[in-house]
Amino acid sequence: MDRAAIVHQNFLRRLTDNDLPEGQTSDQGIAPAKLVEIFRSQTLSRQLDRTSRTMQSQGKGFYTIGSSGHEGMAAVAEALRPTDMAFLHYRDAAFQIQRAAQVPGQQPVWDMLLSFRAAKSDPISGGRHKVLGSRSLNIPPQTSTIASHLPKAVGAAYSLGLAKRTAPEHQVLPSDSIVMCSFGDASSNHSTAQGAINTACWTSYQSVPMPLLFVCEDNGIGISVPTPQGWVAANYASRPGLKYFSCNGLDMVETLKVSERAADYVRRTRKPAFLHISTVRLYGHAGSDVEMTYRDKAAIEVSEANDPLLHSARILRDLNVSTPAQSLEIYNELEETCSRVSREVMAQETLVSADDVMASIVPPARACVPSNGPTPQARSKMLGNDLKQMTEPQAMNRILGWALADLMLEHPEIIVAGEDVGRKGGVYGVTQKLQNRFGPDRVIDTLLDEQSILGLAIGMAHNGFVPMPEIQFLAYLHNAEDQLRGEAATLSFFSNGQYTNPMVLRIAGLGYQKGFGGHFHNDNSLAVLRDIPGLIIACPSRGSDAAMMLREAVRLAREEQRVVVFIEPIALYPMKDLENAGDGGWLSTYPAPDQKIALGEIGVEGSGTDLAIISYANGYYLSTQARREVEGSGINLRLIDMRWLAPLPVEALLEATKDCTNVLIVDECRQTGSQSEALMAIFAEAGRSRVARVAAQDSFIATGPAYAATLPSKESIIDAARALVTS
Repeated sequence: MDRAAIVHQNFLRRLTDNDLPEGQTSDQGIAPAKLVEIFRSQTLSRQLDRTSRTMQSQGKGFYTIGSSGHEGMAAVAEALRPTDMAFLHYRDAAFQIQRAAQVPGQQPVWDMLLSFRAAKSDPISGGRHKVLGSRSLNIPPQTSTIASHLPKAVGAAYSLGLAKRTAPEHQVLPSDSIVMCSFGDASSNHSTAQGAINTACWTSYQSVPMPLLFVCEDNGIGISVPTPQGWVAANYASRPGLKYFSCNGLDMVETLKVSERAADYVRRTRKPAFLHISTVRLYGHAGSDVEMTYRDKAAIEVSEANDPLLHSARILRDLNVSTPAQSLEIYNELEETCSRVSREVMAQETLVSADDVMASIVPPARACVPSNGPTPQARSKMLGNDLKQMTEPQAMNRILGWALADLMLEHPEIIVAGEDVGRKGGVYGVTQKLQNRFGPDRVIDTLLDEQSILGLAIGMAHNGFVPMPEIQFLAYLHNAEDQLRGEAATLSFFSNGQYTNPMVLRIAGLGYQKGFGGHFHNDNSLAVLRDIPGLIIACPSRGSDAAMMLREAVRLAREEQRVVVFIEPIALYPMKDLENAGDGGWLSTYPAPDQKIALGEIGVEGSGTDLAIISYANGYYLSTQARREVEGSGINLRLIDMRWLAPLPVEALLEATKDCTNVLIVDECRQTGSQSEALMAIFAEAGRSRVARVAAQDSFIATGPAYAATLPSKESIIDAARALVTS
């Protein structure tokens, strides 16, 4: 019942007997040597599948999804250029192999078997995952491509036109290239695919360049669930702004010619196209999947009878390119090659230590042209009357807007994008005037789709831009959080630092908005971000800090290629007063453009040793309000603003509190999954026992007078401080 063995034996028997499947064969002027080359790529893909199964049986290989049945993708690769960035479906080994044939010096057998082995010397992931990908072939690695790579493919395609108008310092893709992304028929139903394709069509409909080729590999089944016959064509053949092509993926000649037409259309018109390729699936879905537990044997045998390699051998025979016996020689030759190389590969070292595994979570720094900041002349021309107001105390939203303007003057590769960020200037006015000042190319009003906003940023970063996307509200991030967890933050890890997507994601969030929006506009949970390895989270409490931290965030993205999430406390955007109406106690002046607050640098106010209150954002504001009454109780106090929530500034916090008898943590996030949980553990591990916390209740936030009922308050902080010190 080993279907892989059955497919192998069928191939040997049918070529020996010259018993090849029926089909029309047309000579379309393809050079015989090219047809043989494509067949070799297809065959090598099959033999690598077979070899990976052998390696697994010997305990030297690991979970993998095979490409058997999808060998037609070799012809798609031949229709494209190696400079066309390709985001691949996990069944596209044949594509990568054929692209390797277009680039001198490649060793696809060695490289891909190293990946199957999870060898430390694997040239793409460094032994962290079995992935398709290659820096030299312009194929970023994908680890779980259930359409999650489509939004960033849209972003990369958009960046091509943008780079013609605003060339970034670290541009990667030639201006005449296109972007290709491939996926399965089942994945085409995923909301991420629907959103990405809709975004491409929405963009193209407005005549904005979008040179993107979607390739849907339709094998008729998604793991165990059949795709309704005709569904993919019905869904995509008549989309506005999207040109539809289809071909029989079992016919390498037809696939090559149709793919060439599709690629030419995209390259010439700079509009998206949808290439629908019919394929078959052999061996089941993946790994230990036993297809006969959910699929009829007769249906399995129909697929096996339509083995793409049999069809390719028939085409070579009918065009007098090679006989079935010669095709069989190629098959046996490549089997021997894979077997020989696999014996060497299985002796290769794998990763062992945690340090080895984690070495690529943080991407490598890159050389950047030094900047002395925006020139006085440019600032005077761009900011005009605002320069005078910068010398006066202002609220956070105004200061953040000026910081963005200065950063965009300094770095032309910065692109601001998001819903309503342009004409409207954002819900809270942070991006007001930016589009008028820098134009719609650099301040992009996107459609309403958070997945597409983040995908746009990830894709633009692939081509050297430093995107600063905005998510309107923290609660809206949950629609698209996998674009951070599964794509942006993992790219350096799974490419061994060869691919990165630096960005600064701005999100308006946290609680304390009076009577507005309930839990969907007052989201006081950061747990969804805190456990993503490598992600940096910044959260300022004062306007001046916000500007200086934003500059550091851009430096981290631009120079160190980091993914930074910049949480902006909505309730503090307009905050002017601290204790009494009109006191202006929370306003600050705009810091000079060269001033920054470094990653991990905390804020310390006061030198009291009785009690240290550690907080951030709204909690720090409330703690400052509580300070007078706490000190009025005879408690000598110091206030600490964390500023950076990930990675937690552990050493700085321990150092800043080492001479304090008591530590109180004020955390506006919920008790479960909050910063306070980690901080309590950190202090406990450091042997500090006199530590307490004030955190929000495990509740959503209400609208109306009870908006802050579940959150820390000035009063609860005062009570907790007194109780801790006197206990």
